[in-house]
Amino acid sequence: MSGHVALLRGINVGGRNKVAMADLRALVEGLGHTGVRTYINSGNVVFAAPAGAGRDELETSIEAAIKAELGLEIAVLVRTHDELAAAADANPFPDAEPSRLLLSFLRTAPAADAYAAAERSESGADEFRVDGTTVYLHVPDGAGRSKLAAALSKPSLGVATSRNLATVRTLIRLSQDVGNDDSD
Repeated sequence: MSGHVALLRGINVGGRNKVAMADLRALVEGLGHTGVRTYINSGNVVFAAPAGAGRDELETSIEAAIKAELGLEIAVLVRTHDELAAAADANPFPDAEPSRLLLSFLRTAPAADAYAAAERSESGADEFRVDGTTVYLHVPDGAGRSKLAAALSKPSLGVATSRNLATVRTLIRLSQDVGNDDSD
């Protein structure tokens, strides 16, 4: 068993796609995963998956279970503990306040020119970097009014979900020993 984190896109935001964390834990446990825990009410699930379970298989099975049991079509992105830790370690903005640095996890690596429009946007102090399937967005004044954050959230850029660095660090800590700890 190895530690994984499922990152659900767009649940419990603005009263839409409401999912109770207890239901989400039960759903993931029902798929045969152990050590299932949720963190905050925005769709972060830490669990142990059988060795050899691939990202695509895990994402597809959790998405299908959410649709079948909760009637919602929710994108799910899965990362292993090691992948999350590597993403945090690769942070190109080491001096950023953790709550002002967003890591967007993408289902697939973007095309080379996918972010050309974002690169041309008037972004003030905001800045971003792409590293494989992770986009790092530093928003020193917050993401709420950031033109760059808006440019980076275009649906044409593919399936993605974002967490701030503080949340990612907590998920790394929670997923570290989940493969050896089958308790909730």
